[in-house]
Amino acid sequence: MKNVIYLTVPFLFLFLSCNKDDISLNDLESLPKDTGGLQKANSLGTTDAIFGHYIYTPSNYKNSTIEYPLLVFLHGSGERGNSETNPDILNKVLANGPPKLIERKEWSPKYPMIVASPQLASGNWNADDIHSFITYLIANYNINTNRIYITGLSLGGFGCFSYISKYGSDAYAAAIVPIAGGGNTNSGDQYTTIPVWAFHGDNDTTVSQNQSINMINAINVANPITPAKLTIYPGVGHDSWSRTYNSSGMGEESSAYDAFNMTIYDWMFLYEK
Repeated sequence: MKNVIYLTVPFLFLFLSCNKDDISLNDLESLPKDTGGLQKANSLGTTDAIFGHYIYTPSNYKNSTIEYPLLVFLHGSGERGNSETNPDILNKVLANGPPKLIERKEWSPKYPMIVASPQLASGNWNADDIHSFITYLIANYNINTNRIYITGLSLGGFGCFSYISKYGSDAYAAAIVPIAGGGNTNSGDQYTTIPVWAFHGDNDTTVSQNQSINMINAINVANPITPAKLTIYPGVGHDSWSRTYNSSGMGEESSAYDAFNMTIYDWMFLYEK
C-alpha cells in the first residue's frame, strides 16, 4: 500500500498559497529583460482611444506575443492639452512621473511594463473615461489583464481614487498609487479588494495632506483585504511625486506613517487580480 500524506487544513491552505505565490513570481520572472523600449506619441484622434497619449512598449515587445503588465499614469492639472488641434502639446505629459523617467532613460523597474500616459484635453479625470481608455489598451496591446496598475499625481491622484470609488472590484486595476491627491471618503468600501499606497508631503499647500490621510483612514475602516498604506514626507510641498517615482525619497519619510522601504513598482508587482 502506498504511503498517504494527510494535510491538515491550515497546512493545506499554506501549501496552496505558496504555490500561488510561486506562479505569480514565475509570471514576472519569465518576462524578457527590458533593455530600452519605445515611447510613442499618439495624438488625440489618431487612434480609437478616448485620450491622446504616450505609450511605452518594452524592448522585446514586438518580437513576441508575451503579455506584459500595464502601468497607467495620470498627470496633474498643468499637463492638460488638446493634441488633436496641437499635436506638440502632448509633450506636456512628459513633464513628470514614469513618462519623464522613460524619456530621460532612467526607467528601470525590476520587470518590464507597458506604460500608458493619457492626456486630458480639459477638466478632470473621469472614472468612465479611464475605464474606456484601459479597455482600448487591452484590445490593442499584449497586456496581462491580471497586472494592471494605476498611478497619478495631484489631479491624477484624485483620478486614481475616483476610478476605484466608482468601479470598486470591477475596476481593471490590481493596485493603485495616488500621490498628492484625495478622494471621496464615503467610498471606502469600494477598496476592499484593491491595494492602495498613497504618498503626500506634509507641507503641501495646494492639496492638504489631510486629503490623503482621510482617504486612507476611510479605506481602512472598511477592513480591506490588504490594508491601505500612506507615506508622508516631512517638510515637502506639493511635489511629493518626483521623489516617489524615482525612489529618491526612500529614508526621507515620516516615521509616523508607512515606511518607503521598496519602490512603488516592486510593491505593485506584489498584487494581481
